[in-house]
Amino acid sequence: MITSLSPIHSAGESDDTLRIDPAIDRATGPQPVAKVDRIQTIDMIRGLALLGILMMNIPGFGYLWSMLPIALKTPGSADYYAFTIVGTAFEGTMRGLFSMLFGAGMVLFTMNKRESETGPTVAEYYYRRLLWLVLFGVINAYILMWRGDILFFYGLLGMTLYPFRHAKPVWLLGLAVICMGIGMFRTELWYGDLRANRAGYLESVRLEKAKKKPSAEQMKQKTAWEGFMKNRKPDAKKQAKELREMRGSYATVFAHLLPRNSESETYGMYFGGWDMLMMMFIGMALLQWGFFSNKLPNAAYALTLLIGYGVGLPLSWFYVKAELGWVLNPATIVDTYRTVPFQVYDIRRVLLALGHASLLMLVYRAAIVPWLTRALTAVGQMAFTNYLMQSIICTLIFHGYGLGYYGKLAYHQLYYVVAGVWVFQLILSPIWLRYFQFGPFEWLWRSLTYWQPQPMRRVQQETSVVSLAG
Repeated sequence: MITSLSPIHSAGESDDTLRIDPAIDRATGPQPVAKVDRIQTIDMIRGLALLGILMMNIPGFGYLWSMLPIALKTPGSADYYAFTIVGTAFEGTMRGLFSMLFGAGMVLFTMNKRESETGPTVAEYYYRRLLWLVLFGVINAYILMWRGDILFFYGLLGMTLYPFRHAKPVWLLGLAVICMGIGMFRTELWYGDLRANRAGYLESVRLEKAKKKPSAEQMKQKTAWEGFMKNRKPDAKKQAKELREMRGSYATVFAHLLPRNSESETYGMYFGGWDMLMMMFIGMALLQWGFFSNKLPNAAYALTLLIGYGVGLPLSWFYVKAELGWVLNPATIVDTYRTVPFQVYDIRRVLLALGHASLLMLVYRAAIVPWLTRALTAVGQMAFTNYLMQSIICTLIFHGYGLGYYGKLAYHQLYYVVAGVWVFQLILSPIWLRYFQFGPFEWLWRSLTYWQPQPMRRVQQETSVVSLAG
């Protein structure tokens, strides 16, 4: 999602291939990276992540979640297969890659830049860039009406990365493990409370059947468990209200989503920020190791692919089976597992994300489908525009002020929309970049970051502040 903005070597070139001219840099200050200086493989992987993340977002755009238990009730149905295949192979992995590349992109923004003798420092540009990203996230949530926006979170979390930009990979991975541990600890606390409520409920029922009176604590736990289960059951009145409001006017949809977006951007940061920050630290470490910049040997990518898929897919299948059980009847999960099975979520998504990225790197090196890797690279170079474009397209398809398809498609039919958006963006992005240096939102973001309009149209021969040695 975040494009790199530093004059850094292109894929396949050695570290001493490019040099900064200090005199030019002092005179001009930090500048956006020229297209010729971008790392193509980072854009390519970012393009894959951008398209893949729509697979996970699409139910949030157009599906009534309370209908999911009914959709998954029949094993072998199209909905069941769509849920299990997408969940096993992709759930969390594309957002994981997005977060990794965000961390890498924030390092690239400051890399090889020199402080200007007059004007803002690199740090000021860095934090200005992220403050604008937070604002874009607010716009995406409250104006474009996407309840699953991540720009707001990335902008805030990215502000914590700057002090670690020179940290060694081993320390970055240590920070990632700490973030994972905090998230897992919080999940375990929640699950422990849930198990206690379930145990209190079962004991209360047993005592009541025996004509005995449960304790006050047991009754409290019984009430809590019954409330938890009641909230998970489909409510026809609530469903009808949600469908009516989401298929209503812009003002009606805004009023419906306002409390949900507000809750997401407060509690969501508190509860969900750790996994994003974990992936950002991993991405920063992988950048230093050359994983994203095409610097590792084929054997390293092949080994990462085998480990990522060989361990990640079985873990992911276990996770999705537990997820199915949770959707259909969470009591069975609570009664079966002392530790919540969803604790494997972050481990599996790291493994699968690295597996997906390694597979794409090997395909790129083998030049098997060069037209596809070029198209993915263009999508990744315009990832900010394409991400917001997905919000615009999908909300216009599903919300009432557009076509009003919210809740009208079966779960598996949502992925027909995904395929259509993919084709559109894979075709449009390369065409756009034939004539323009940036996507429209990339151009706006860069212009706001540097507080001056950036050149938009492509010139016959692009120049750079970087001099090519040799």
